Amino acid sequence: MTNPIPGRDPAASRVGASRVTRNVRALAAFALAASLAACSPFSRPPTLRETYLLQPKLPSAAVAAPHPGSLRVGTVRVAAPYRGRDFVFRTEALKFESNYYFQFLVDPAAMIADETARALEAARPFAEVVGAGSGVDADWRLDAFVSALYADVRDPTHPVAELDVTWYLTGTDGRARTPVWTRAYRQATPMRDATPQAYAAALNAGFGAIVGELAGDLAQAKLPSR
Repeated sequence: MTNPIPGRDPAASRVGASRVTRNVRALAAFALAASLAACSPFSRPPTLRETYLLQPKLPSAAVAAPHPGSLRVGTVRVAAPYRGRDFVFRTEALKFESNYYFQFLVDPAAMIADETARALEAARPFAEVVGAGSGVDADWRLDAFVSALYADVRDPTHPVAELDVTWYLTGTDGRARTPVWTRAYRQATPMRDATPQAYAAALNAGFGAIVGELAGDLAQAKLPSR
């Protein structure tokens, strides 16, 4: 039998056609996967990342006559599941997912410490407030433990930004480091939708509410004389 095209092997033609078909199918599968990924609010191309800061609205002055002495914002510890910069989403009762493409600009512990000091400087529950990295000696030290820091999207129609913080106030006069005052705060702030952008906005609102309450409570706290 003669070849349909002079000088061309029919078997080679069939192999080439098979390879083209496989390539077309692979490209179609890739396009479908990319299209499906684009539909998710938590998906981003590998080269793009979004970073966010916690910068809550500053509270007003807590009292006309603040506690005498100085306060230093000390160590803020964050529970292990939320310690990193990646945003964490709670999707089921026992299922949490972190997302590399949506992050805090710096570690949450550092942001919470810095912004708490900034808020308390504005509210002035103490005569002087200094930040954790200042190295200035102070009469009182305020530490914190963050036990929850995530977006709860189990119900996508009613997502919330969850933030739980417990604060501990101790003296720095060399006595036993037993807190003289402690209080836990929780904010489950509604999000406008189940997106990372809405989470960042709601988290800032919730954090602002917490530091506002903290400033007022510290101003009214009955502290031992020094």
